[in-house]
Amino acid sequence: MIESLILLIVGFVLLVRGADAFVDAAAGVARRFHIPAIIIGTTLVAIGTSAPEAAISIAAALKGSNGVSIGNVIGSNITNIFLILGLTAVIGALPIHKNTKRYELPFVGLVTLMLVGVGIWVGSVSRVAAFIFLAMFVGFIVYTVFMARQSNDTTPEIKTFSMPMTILMIIAGIVAIVLGSNLTVDSAMDIATRLGVSDRVIGLTLVALGTSLPELAVCIAAALKREYDMAVGNIVGSNIFNILFVLGTAAAIHPLPFNPAFIFDGAIAMLAIIMLMILTARGSRLGRVGGIMFLIAYATYIIYLI
Repeated sequence: MIESLILLIVGFVLLVRGADAFVDAAAGVARRFHIPAIIIGTTLVAIGTSAPEAAISIAAALKGSNGVSIGNVIGSNITNIFLILGLTAVIGALPIHKNTKRYELPFVGLVTLMLVGVGIWVGSVSRVAAFIFLAMFVGFIVYTVFMARQSNDTTPEIKTFSMPMTILMIIAGIVAIVLGSNLTVDSAMDIATRLGVSDRVIGLTLVALGTSLPELAVCIAAALKREYDMAVGNIVGSNIFNILFVLGTAAAIHPLPFNPAFIFDGAIAMLAIIMLMILTARGSRLGRVGGIMFLIAYATYIIYLI
């Protein structure tokens, strides 16, 4: 058991570090080919932040652990709103952009409903559903780039490396992502077996929390520095990426049977979105009271699962 927990942590570290190295190198290559920084920042880097979830979901699907594959995505989306936004809002009230309220929040609700609907009616996330998700993902990328061009937000500084270093970083990043995803899935399944719980529960809890740790660290660090501006938008965008890109990619490679138990988890994910919409409907901030409500909701959900 202890060995599996250690391997799980090692897997998470490899995933995060591998994704960082791969994204930095790939962004440098894109910069060399004079791809605009705004496009790199809103597409490649954004996809890179979902690389751990994607790697785990694909590895789990190929190993037949669909509970981890789908549970990782739904659990990450619940964790992102209830835990990460909850903790960040307790530290300081979070502003929410008008476009996030009007377009992105309803859109993440729509894709969540689509995921649950496909699961209920089809019984799996099929390749047809996967291609629909991926087509919607492309549309969301186009929207993101368009909105970034309309705003005055500065694009992140992009590092460039020598070509040998770039190639080395890309190879090392891919190797770390593959090894990390396999270690994470294997150790998570071993822990589930030893504890006598389903891979769905492990995917919704341990794996989801582990893949959300980078977002948690970034949001808390930003809150402590009073840099709250993009927290809500980034989390909502991450939830959209998780369903459309992560599950779309995993299901395109290997269709994912949908456990009926995920209907409840999907309802909790929808509840998180609805609560966020209600709490920010009249104002433009998510306050401390809302943050505490989110944390209570997350704790209740985890206790129920365990």
